[in-house]
Amino acid sequence: MTGSADAASRRREQRGWYFYDFACSVYSTSVLTVFLGPYLTSVAKAAADADGFVHPLGIPVRAGSLFAYAVSVSVVVAVLVMPVVGAAADRTGRKKPLLAAAAYVGAAATTGMFFLDGHRYLLGAFLLIAANASISVSMVLYNAYLPQIAEPEERDAVSSRGWAFGYTSGAFVLVLNLVLYTGHDSFGLSESDAVRICLASAGVWWGAFTLVPLRRLRDRRVTPGGEGAVGSGWRQLMNTLRDMRRHPLTLSFLLAYLVYNDGVQTVISQASVYGSEELGLDQTTLITAVLLVQVLAVAGALGMGRLARVYGAKRTILGSLVVWTLILVAGYFLPADAPVFFYVLASAIGLVLGGSQALSRSLFSHLVPRGKEAEYFSAYEMSDRGLSWLGPLVFGLAYQLTGSYRDAIISLVIFFLVGSVLLARVPIRRAVAAAGNPVPERI
Repeated sequence: MTGSADAASRRREQRGWYFYDFACSVYSTSVLTVFLGPYLTSVAKAAADADGFVHPLGIPVRAGSLFAYAVSVSVVVAVLVMPVVGAAADRTGRKKPLLAAAAYVGAAATTGMFFLDGHRYLLGAFLLIAANASISVSMVLYNAYLPQIAEPEERDAVSSRGWAFGYTSGAFVLVLNLVLYTGHDSFGLSESDAVRICLASAGVWWGAFTLVPLRRLRDRRVTPGGEGAVGSGWRQLMNTLRDMRRHPLTLSFLLAYLVYNDGVQTVISQASVYGSEELGLDQTTLITAVLLVQVLAVAGALGMGRLARVYGAKRTILGSLVVWTLILVAGYFLPADAPVFFYVLASAIGLVLGGSQALSRSLFSHLVPRGKEAEYFSAYEMSDRGLSWLGPLVFGLAYQLTGSYRDAIISLVIFFLVGSVLLARVPIRRAVAAAGNPVPERI
């Protein structure tokens, strides 16, 4: 009976855990991927001088690069905060209050985007930095629950279901966004009003559905630590990295993930800017393309989870990186004002997006020594979001220097090529055993 009770309790937590993906993924899709990039760029262009530059803090920045730079700054902020949060979670065992704080700061910043109008590009950049840093911090805590709520043989499936929940909510809210945006005149709204409502509603959604995991997830007791978490956050990170030196194969996987995921995150955040500014696509086309990504990403995440059971997670991820490389090459040659080709590319992105991220998360969970979930996932999250500043920076600099988004998009190929080589060199089964964890039959 104890075993069945434990299994039932674990399933209850898993169902609650899925709902944080359901809550926060709307920010990633509606805000970061669809609306904010083109809208903040338009606000910055309205405030720009005759040469097309804005001057935040007196620094000349091409208006078209502002969004990419703000994403990059948000990641640096997250890097400063995540070690403190990871240390606090491990020392106190209280992940849930920290998850709540990060989630509601992000939700509030996103809701505040309703007030982004006129020439307020600095407000938009500030809210983007706050929201993007908050979601990164919250994901440290969210991901750290995975080894605690799922047995080793369950993790690929549980992680994939979490991504599927996220893409389901993203698709549903994008349908509502599409109705509001395309019919804004009939609702008595301007186009700008419709965009700002779509942005703010993502924050309301994020905050509302975060209540579900906060009710279902439970904190685990830990042995009280000595130092305060805030004072020891960076020291804890240094200790974690030193500890990882005893697990060099775990560190090798993290390095590979850092590189290829930087490419993934940059494609996600910059795709709508590329579509609107370089390809001349309207907002309705971008919304429907991202909606297509969300629908196919659900099937892609679940389908790649099944492929991993047959071929192993590592081989499946490597296959997805080949597809990502081909997507960027095809994107470079996409003709302007040709939405059909953009939809084909969006379909390919959808099929590999969720699966490559979900399987990377579950694969890493096998490489984490027991009792060090939060601190290791803090390092993982710094690879996932926290160190994903280089891709947006490269993208922004490429555009700043060349004035061409095509040059900017093709520069991201290097992240997938190098990441593939690094991942291929990691002996995963040996890495799992070296971390002291049971080795699944397929990995």
